[in-house]
Amino acid sequence: MNRVQHPVENGHNGGPVSRSWWIYRGTGQPLPDIRLADVLPPPPGWRTFDGGPVLPPVPAESAETDRRLGAAGRTTSRQNAHDIDMINTALLLRRPLLVTGRPGIGKSTLAYLVARELGLGRVLHWGITSRSTLRSGLYEYDAIGRAQASLGRGPAAVPDADTADDTSAEAPPEGATGPRIGDFVRLGPLGTALLPYELPRVLLIDELDKSDIDLPSDLLHVLENGSYDIPELVRARHHEARARVFTDDPDTTVTVADGRVRCRAFPFVVITSNGERQFPPAFLRRCVRLDVSPPREDQLAAMIAAHFRDQQGRYDDMIRAFVERSREHGGLATDQLLNAVFLRTAGVREDDESWGELLEALWRELSGAP
Repeated sequence: MNRVQHPVENGHNGGPVSRSWWIYRGTGQPLPDIRLADVLPPPPGWRTFDGGPVLPPVPAESAETDRRLGAAGRTTSRQNAHDIDMINTALLLRRPLLVTGRPGIGKSTLAYLVARELGLGRVLHWGITSRSTLRSGLYEYDAIGRAQASLGRGPAAVPDADTADDTSAEAPPEGATGPRIGDFVRLGPLGTALLPYELPRVLLIDELDKSDIDLPSDLLHVLENGSYDIPELVRARHHEARARVFTDDPDTTVTVADGRVRCRAFPFVVITSNGERQFPPAFLRRCVRLDVSPPREDQLAAMIAAHFRDQQGRYDDMIRAFVERSREHGGLATDQLLNAVFLRTAGVREDDESWGELLEALWRELSGAP
């Protein structure tokens, strides 16, 4: 197995530190001329899964990645060595990374940084609300749509163009009538991440502390076993053993055999939390935990350079003022700084009489105070 040779990195206090075991380096830039499959060690025996058959490579990174990180190849600033340690630990152990910290400091951005640098393709995003359930993350089944189609009231299912000649997956069983059940199943972000890919998918489970109290515990079995059943397909397996279903990736379908999905490469799971609630000890034990610190001035400068061309060093005074105000008011979100920089690039001058008022509105504290 080839090992990646890493240059000297910066630690918490700016001192040099080298990590020969790092796969992810914290630059957010694609690894040059390196295939992750060649450098990623095998998983521990207790985190090895055997799902199959192996699916084709995943979709390339989407416009969402550029929107969050800026265009690839622009200036970036390396993360803290401790943060990179924890990310690599989760990657090597095939365990979820639980990222905590105050709102707006870039917790969810970690998923996109890892996906871009390691070439893991499109990030699967599961935004959590109080109504989110384990099933909604795994799959959705349109029972009403299937009933309407069975009665001839709905549109006929259209085979996927890439698999129209896959008779084993698409042809209905002999003597069967009505629509195929797989046409009414769509895998969610979690369900898609657990498909048998050769390399890990990146899954972002965003703001888990907004969930119902039971969801973290409900996740335990799936995250531990790397598999799940789709009961509707299990019940239909005797007459439709191979069901073609939609995934969370746009315009993509896969075949599910006997209603069971089992991963091959356990996904790289980033779970974010604003620290608003406690999670069960059993859930915490299965996660690698990372408490993210507010970004440094050099990281904010690199963020601006990544989103705005040729702006390196032009807003150092604004960055210092932002960091100071953030410290005084209990924390501001990084997009509040980006909004201010955008107004400057759009022609609003610092000596304009309205600038102070605009900045006051943009940098309002996040506590909800007037």
